[in-house]
Amino acid sequence: MKQLTGLDASFLYMETARSFGHVNSLSIYERPDRADFNPYEAFDAQLRARLDHLEPFRRRLVEVPFGLDHPFWVNDPDFDMNFHLRHIAIPPPGDDLQLAEQVARIIGRPMDRARPLWEAYVMEGLESGDFAILQKVHHATIDGAAGAQMLTMLLDRDPAGDEIPPGPTWQPERVPSDGEVLGAAMFNLAKRPARAVRWNLRAMSRLAALTRNPGLPTMLDAFRRGLPAPFGPRRGHDDDAPPVLPTRGAPATPFNRSITPHRRFAFRSVPLEDVKVLKSHLGATLNDVVMAVCAGALRQYLLAADELPVEPLVSMIPVSIRTGDEDDMWTNRVSAVFAPLPTDVDDPLERVRAVSKAMGEAKDLFDLIPADVIVDASEFAPPALATRAMRMAAQLRIADRTNPPVNLIISNVPGPRHPLYMGGAKLEHYIPVSTVVDGQGLNITVQSYLDTLDFGLVACRELVPDLWDLVDLCVAEVDVLFAAAGIDRPASTGRPRQAGWT
Repeated sequence: MKQLTGLDASFLYMETARSFGHVNSLSIYERPDRADFNPYEAFDAQLRARLDHLEPFRRRLVEVPFGLDHPFWVNDPDFDMNFHLRHIAIPPPGDDLQLAEQVARIIGRPMDRARPLWEAYVMEGLESGDFAILQKVHHATIDGAAGAQMLTMLLDRDPAGDEIPPGPTWQPERVPSDGEVLGAAMFNLAKRPARAVRWNLRAMSRLAALTRNPGLPTMLDAFRRGLPAPFGPRRGHDDDAPPVLPTRGAPATPFNRSITPHRRFAFRSVPLEDVKVLKSHLGATLNDVVMAVCAGALRQYLLAADELPVEPLVSMIPVSIRTGDEDDMWTNRVSAVFAPLPTDVDDPLERVRAVSKAMGEAKDLFDLIPADVIVDASEFAPPALATRAMRMAAQLRIADRTNPPVNLIISNVPGPRHPLYMGGAKLEHYIPVSTVVDGQGLNITVQSYLDTLDFGLVACRELVPDLWDLVDLCVAEVDVLFAAAGIDRPASTGRPRQAGWT
């Protein structure tokens, strides 16, 4: 039995009847030229052969009575693969719109907390003859970096299949009684005051550094060394950085309101080489170009709706704080930076420069405070209070009464640069399908794989009814940047590709 961290558990507490904590991915595979190939059977075999390496797939939640502490994971004694793996067909003609509509319906459903928090849907009937797999995994068990690693563990590098080393011995666990769970929770709660003291000391030390107070750090250091062992400094403390919140609210847009449970999903792809050419020519990073593309698309989208704010939008960009030395890879190690998105800038090249400057300043702020100062703060929030707060905010529709702290999340996730296979079927596209919450009814996530950059946009169905227009504007913005820079697109890539197939 293993307890969730406060950060992991926060993705459970955020859930309401309209907001869900699972993250998703849509994988599109080229069907092998074999008459006997069955995508469902192939994926079923692929999963079963690797279950010993995929701990999140066979563990389930055990809640603490009355929400007194964060839940626990146990190895599910009643694990049933057939519950989690489903087989469905996309109706003819099986185009992008129909595939996306089916994905939107599935991600708009909560997950069963009495079972391991994942589902997979093998989808056939695509007009290309290829097939797709939609995976839902709860954010309480993985972050983006762990999800990318899970992908490489799940698939093969060799089309004929990889040799799979033995995994850790897996044993089902008896689901503990309420009394046993309470006992474990009480033991953890007894240690919490010491952790709270250490957290406050770290936060005050950073405040002293920020204010350049020469005496306060010395005083705090002496105080820390004088504390008894449970309260004193710990070894192995890491120095990553936490999110620094924006100083003022973001401007209002049509998608910054209370959401419904209904979702829209839209996706497109562009050649990765195009974005690399742009970033090299403009002296920016690849992420700067992606952010500028999103800023230009959002500017045109909001202009067309006569809803463009005078102020720049504010974006939140997730940042992995993994070091590679973590004892447990199946947990969240993620922070974020906050940066203005130059939707108020008309010139495309100026938008790239504005993004680069804003991201540089955001990263400087990001480096000010150790990440675990913020991450550990989530350990001290009472679970029952956090859950009730989220539900009350949803019931009172707070998102409709105040400006949001940020307008949207934009995430750029680097993926594998080598081809991957499943049962001999080559992975063609790995399209991110993220989540939205009250007050932030739009999410843009970009994932690279091989020579392709896949855009996956998720939105509240009612707040962004024309999501395909926005994703098409993202693709068109690459053309805009090439034209503004006065350079030709690489001849080897040509025009942007539709997602799903060439």
